[in-house]
Amino acid sequence: MNAEPSGSILLIRHAVTDAVGIRLAGRSPGHGLNQCGRAQAERLRIRLSPLNLAAIYSSPLERAVETAEPVARDRGLRVEPLMELIEIDFGAWTGSTFEELAADPRWVRFNQHRSMAPVPGGERATDVQARIARAMDEAGARHPNQTVAFVTHADVIRLAILHLAGAPIDFIGRFEISPASITAVDLHGEGAVLRYVNDRA
Repeated sequence: MNAEPSGSILLIRHAVTDAVGIRLAGRSPGHGLNQCGRAQAERLRIRLSPLNLAAIYSSPLERAVETAEPVARDRGLRVEPLMELIEIDFGAWTGSTFEELAADPRWVRFNQHRSMAPVPGGERATDVQARIARAMDEAGARHPNQTVAFVTHADVIRLAILHLAGAPIDFIGRFEISPASITAVDLHGEGAVLRYVNDRA
């Protein structure tokens, strides 16, 4: 694909909270950034300062909004909550520690076969992928020839990458998406191209 991009989307994972790596926070409230996360958000603000962002969309969860706010404040923009960017609904698993989940065969099966294994009382990976793909398409149409930021969650970004790559959902564990990292997507009239993944600068 040689055509010039008609716009870009920056897929940004929220910065660190006390739950990261310990507990499956899911959509539960009360998981704001910790001290390390606030420092990451500030570094992210500095990294993005040279870019002209037309809009900043965020998952409505605290940890994403708090990551997005310094970037938006720099530009006099408003953080625009977007439900399509919200974390996966992990249903009955929400709030469990990863140690507890490791003993649950349903969790093991879910991580081996995301395309088919259900989340008890939660959301299917295929539905999450459909909503992030829709959000990217709509942002491209709404902001032609502009760059926008999506502040969201690790698995949502992984599912976006798999959608763009045309790769199976069961490959989701093959991509590392670190807190406060950036994955860049260039939009073209005939599709989209991954420019880079998990840039932590």
